[in-house]
Amino acid sequence: MKSSRETDLPKENVMGTLPINRLLLSMSIPMMLSMMVQALYNIVDSIFVAKIGENALNAVTLAFPIQNIMIGIAVGTGVGVNALLSRSLGERNFERVNKTAVNGFFLVWISAGVFTAVGLLLSEQYFRIQTDIEEIVLMGKDYMFVVCVFSVSIFTQVTLERLLASTGKTFYAMISQLTGAIINVVLDPIMIFGMFGFPALGVKGAAIATVIGQTAACLVGFYLNLSRNKEIALSFKGFTPDGWIIKTIYAVGVSSILMQIAGSIMFYGINQILLSFTATATAVFGVFFRLQSFLFMPVFGLNNAMVPIIAFNYGARNKNRITKTIKLSMLYAGGIMLFGLLLFQLFPDKMLLLFSAGENMLAIGVPAMRIISLIFVFAGFCIIGLSVFQAMGSGTESLVISTCRQLVILLPAAWLLSFLGDVNAVWWSFPIAEVVSLTLCVIFLKRLYNQKIKSL
Repeated sequence: MKSSRETDLPKENVMGTLPINRLLLSMSIPMMLSMMVQALYNIVDSIFVAKIGENALNAVTLAFPIQNIMIGIAVGTGVGVNALLSRSLGERNFERVNKTAVNGFFLVWISAGVFTAVGLLLSEQYFRIQTDIEEIVLMGKDYMFVVCVFSVSIFTQVTLERLLASTGKTFYAMISQLTGAIINVVLDPIMIFGMFGFPALGVKGAAIATVIGQTAACLVGFYLNLSRNKEIALSFKGFTPDGWIIKTIYAVGVSSILMQIAGSIMFYGINQILLSFTATATAVFGVFFRLQSFLFMPVFGLNNAMVPIIAFNYGARNKNRITKTIKLSMLYAGGIMLFGLLLFQLFPDKMLLLFSAGENMLAIGVPAMRIISLIFVFAGFCIIGLSVFQAMGSGTESLVISTCRQLVILLPAAWLLSFLGDVNAVWWSFPIAEVVSLTLCVIFLKRLYNQKIKSL
């Protein structure tokens, strides 16, 4: 006898019936817009911070690897939850759908507790091992303390958005993300410079604005999941951790987490190499990273829509819908990244001036942006490929490609090129690593097709 929960559900999910192009666009466009706004808030955040001074921008840049690990764990866990939940919907296993959701919350809240401890105990030490510039240490310590101690907000926000995306409700995920980003942008100048009676808190104000925005997004996310996401029952009554579900979540998600950790190690290592030239080069790298995120975020939004579609149809054993989703995603990603390449090649100086760049920063930043942006078109293909592996439960391939790109190739190449004594040489390590990444991605995608898709 079917439960009332099961009988209330529609017999067919749109991820298995709607034409692929229409489905992919209808799910991805809201995610693209919301993630572009999220990236825009990061850019605006840095623009305001840069007005304090170059050291303030450096402080936020040096804190980024820790923030990136936090986001990586949240997103990686969400990827695992998303893939298992969507596959369970495709198999019509509704009991496992609900268990997957609550186990996902259990995992991210434990992770948030770890970063709260990191913020309380290690914020100052983290900066002192990187630089002896006291102003950077003090501002960076304040920033990292706030974002880590209150990290439960970002962990919860990401999980709630992933639950909405996993059932195809990306419009509501967009509302949640937009809420947090807009509140953050509005509060940034108020908290940083002191307006409407608020004290001027500088870099710490930027961190506080971020946390308030994330908390608002959480509240909206909870409401939308409870009121609109009928496929999932968010009930923690009688909850006990499910070992099989946790193992399955991390079987997919751990590769994404480790990729983000690898990215943080890369970012940290590149910062140290650049600091051996000048602190300005580190500020340039931080600015480039934020600007490229505005371009990459639409592709990540495309990914967020693509993963549940592929996972659902893999569970439903629909080969044609899987292959069409992959091809269209790569086509759209390539178009987005080609536009970005042209933008970075033609207007690097104008983009740097948004961050109050002086002569020295422009001299280093213009060639940096033109050289690193050569990776964009290749990167679009690879980003889609990595998410295909995750959606199909083959996260190891994603991890191998990402690790080779960021740690095995990029960092050693950057270190070796630094011996040429020219900071511009260091930037060429990025195109070198991307070519290797692209080659591996093509090889692994072909193998995945033969092993998992061809026989469906």
